[in-house]
Amino acid sequence: MTDEPVPLDGNAAAGRLAALFAVEPTTIMITCVGCGREGPLGSLKLYGGAMGMILRCPECGTANLRFSDAGPGAAIDLRGSSLLTVYDAQRQR
Repeated sequence: MTDEPVPLDGNAAAGRLAALFAVEPTTIMITCVGCGREGPLGSLKLYGGAMGMILRCPECGTANLRFSDAGPGAAIDLRGSSLLTVYDAQRQR
């Protein structure tokens, strides 16, 4: 017998992650990988068109979030963000 933890698959994370996607998106705090600025998604600069959108840091211009919903699915690219923080309205900050 071993004391090593047995890993579960990603389905085990579904409940906790569902709460992440059930919030007001403009309040999600994003930390920019380019300059370290932390601010709400609603403060980013939006560039976009029919194919999708890019949200850029207002300080340094780094593309923090890319979103495309053209086609059968949606894709979110967060390579320009070092951290996303979602605050639960039920909890204290």
